[in-house]
Amino acid sequence: MPLSRKDPHFKVYTFGDLVRGTIPGLAKLSKETRFAMQAVARVLPFRVNAYVVEELIDWDSVPEDPIFQLTFPQPGMLALKDFAALAELLASGASEAEIVAKVQAIRQDLNPHPAGQLELNVARDARGDPIPSLQHKYRRTVLFFPSQGQTCHSYCSFCFRWPQFVGDRKLRIASREAEGFYHYLRDHPEVTDVLITGGDPLVMQAEQLAKYLLPLLAPQFEHVQSLRIGTKSLSFWPYRYLSDKDADDLLRIFEKLVQGGKHLALMAHYNHPRELETEPARRAIARVRATGAVIRAQGPLLAHVNDDPKVWATMWQTQVKLGIVPYYLFVGRDTGAWRYFQVPLARCWEVYRAAVQEISGLGRTVRGPVMSVAAGKVEIQGVTAIGGEKVFVLRFLQARDPALELKPFFARFDPQAVWLDQLRPALGEERFFFEVFSEPERIRVGRGEKRA
Repeated sequence: MPLSRKDPHFKVYTFGDLVRGTIPGLAKLSKETRFAMQAVARVLPFRVNAYVVEELIDWDSVPEDPIFQLTFPQPGMLALKDFAALAELLASGASEAEIVAKVQAIRQDLNPHPAGQLELNVARDARGDPIPSLQHKYRRTVLFFPSQGQTCHSYCSFCFRWPQFVGDRKLRIASREAEGFYHYLRDHPEVTDVLITGGDPLVMQAEQLAKYLLPLLAPQFEHVQSLRIGTKSLSFWPYRYLSDKDADDLLRIFEKLVQGGKHLALMAHYNHPRELETEPARRAIARVRATGAVIRAQGPLLAHVNDDPKVWATMWQTQVKLGIVPYYLFVGRDTGAWRYFQVPLARCWEVYRAAVQEISGLGRTVRGPVMSVAAGKVEIQGVTAIGGEKVFVLRFLQARDPALELKPFFARFDPQAVWLDQLRPALGEERFFFEVFSEPERIRVGRGEKRA
């Protein structure tokens, strides 16, 4: 059962607490299990707060508990050979320099920046120089990474932005300077949407957030119609909207943006219905909605966490009941611990379809399963047979090249494939029509060669 908790004061546990065993509930685990978790946490970032530990995790069900799997490191998150090599170094008392070298080598093999985001999503100024903190992949949407938002209240063990949290500046995307952001928006009137992301921007103080967002109410940014804030705070720290010292100030910022004519959307990350069940979580949702902001829910389908249509159906039904708009069901990205969480595309489609069949039309706003690849967002629309050949039916919901969007294409059915680059064209085609856009993508972790 979850541990009893009454004090809403924020308390965080990090790697040192994992080593010392000071996190409530860890005593239930064996010494060998705790050592394995520490080894994985040398590679992948670990951070969890007391609310998650004491309110969301059912410690009677650990280690199988889905929220525990979502937040605590597991041995299978590293390749067997990498885990064994690192564990041997740690157990043998190797020097810190040896351990760090091995950790860095393992991280580089985990595809830290999938879908070519560092090479292909770069926003550039009028001189052609890159602008730190910005990504511009789709014509209408710009991503902004404020440096004060490059952490989270707790880290998700699957997170595709894990490089932001491991202390290596070469792997981070962030900037303290907003002027480049504003200049870029003024120079690009085609941009209608801005996504503030991280990390989690809502770890920032309200005063800091206001300095970034309220200037967008000026007339020169009239073309920016929608502001999105990517956040897990509604799940992992609902007190951000209830009792934090600047909770009311944060909500007033939301109100000002809405009253100023912007569509404000919190892109809330939900992975399990339990995140919606606590009383603080529900009160936080109500307070956010009262400002006029819209909450849209998205998350990946993950083995060990939510690979079950009943889980998704329950989650979407609850979201609709609470006034949240189901938005995306993603395929877990090919980075970090993805091999541990990966689910075959065929199974992703089966889970999505079965879950959608259990909800009303109000919940069928959710799109999925969706892969974020170099060329864009690819939706699996279904599995069918054409001319006797079993195929996946796919399309781009978003694309770098708008000409690719919503154009159906077909891939041979492969029950084992877990990502787009493992699929082959169907119906006698030699190449997919978009393949030129896929070349910069890295070879997938765990595969020996590129697709022929």
